[in-house]
Amino acid sequence: MRAFVLTAPGAYEVLEVPAPEPAPGEAVIDVERVGVCGTDVEFFTGEMAYLHQGHSSYPMRPGHEWAGRVAAVGHGVDTSWIGRRVMGDTMLGCGTCRRCLRGHQHVCDQRQEVGIRGNRPGALAEQLAVPVSSLHALPDSVDATLGALVEPGGNALRAAEAAQPRSGDRVLVLGPGTIGLLVAMFARAFGAEVHLMGRTESSLAFARTLGFDHVWPETQVPDLPFDAVVDASNAAHLPATALDLVEPGGRVVCIGLAGEPSRIDSRTLALKDVTAVGILSASPGLAATIRAYAAGTVDPAPLVAATVGLAEAGAVLAGERPHGAGPGPKIHVDPRQTAV
Repeated sequence: MRAFVLTAPGAYEVLEVPAPEPAPGEAVIDVERVGVCGTDVEFFTGEMAYLHQGHSSYPMRPGHEWAGRVAAVGHGVDTSWIGRRVMGDTMLGCGTCRRCLRGHQHVCDQRQEVGIRGNRPGALAEQLAVPVSSLHALPDSVDATLGALVEPGGNALRAAEAAQPRSGDRVLVLGPGTIGLLVAMFARAFGAEVHLMGRTESSLAFARTLGFDHVWPETQVPDLPFDAVVDASNAAHLPATALDLVEPGGRVVCIGLAGEPSRIDSRTLALKDVTAVGILSASPGLAATIRAYAAGTVDPAPLVAATVGLAEAGAVLAGERPHGAGPGPKIHVDPRQTAV
C-alpha cells in the first residue's frame, strides 16, 4: 500500500510499504480521510517534544484525525465490524495500570498514540491497523469529512464543557484555529454568548462567516465580564491574558500548547478564585461529539478548506495552501486520491 512517511525534519516520501495485518484484537481500516494537525506540523519541523523525550522517532507515519471503513479483523474480534464506517481514539493505553483501570487511558504513562507516540503508525496511508477497542462507529449522517473531525471535536467539546457555560454566560475563546472554532461552536450550542480573539483579520473574517459576531483583535477585546476564557492558541503569553480577562469566580481552560513555557501569576489565580483546567485528549468526548455532529447541533464541515492526496501532504505540512483552498483552517488528505 501507499503511505506517507516522515524520514527526518522536513524530509518525507510516499512509499510502497507492506499492508497491515490485523493482530489479535485489532482491525484494519481502509482510510478515507485524514486531518492534518498542528502536531503533525511539529513532527515535520522536528519541534515536537516527543522527539526529544524519546517517545517518538523517525521514520514515522503521522495522522491521528481519521475516518474510514473496517476491511478486516484479527483473532477474537466480532466479524460484524467488517464493513462498518468508523473513526478511532488516538490514545491507546496499556489497559492494566491504575489510570487505565480508572478510565484514564489517555494519560497512561505507557500509552501509544496513533501517528504520534510509541511507534504506532498513523493514518496517512491507504490502510491503518488499530485495536478494535479504540473504534467508534459512525452513523450514516456523519460522512468521512465529519468523521475525520471527530477527534479534534472531542478535544474542543471537552474544553467547552470544562468552561461550564450556562445559558447567557459569556465565553471568550483565544485563537480562532480549528480547535478554537470548534470550542466556540460547542459553547454556542450550550447557550453561551461566544466571543473570539485572533491575530489576523482573515481568521476573524472567517469566524464571522460561521455566525460569530463578537470577534476581536487582541488589542480590541472589549471590557466585558467573561465567565470563562478558553486558550486555544499556541501563544505563550495568552494563558496569563486569559487569567487577566476572566471574571472572578470564573474558569480558565487551557487546550492550546505553546512552543515555550507559559507563565501565570498564581496569586491572581487565587485572589480571583478562578478554576483552571487543562485538556489533553479527545478520548472522553468522542462519543458525544459524534452524537452532536449526527444531530446537526454542531456542523464543522466549513472548517475544511481543501482535500488533497498523499503526494500533496508534504507541501501542506510545510505550510503551503493547496490551490483553490477555501478560507477554513483545516486541510484533509484522502489517501485514495491520486495527483492529477
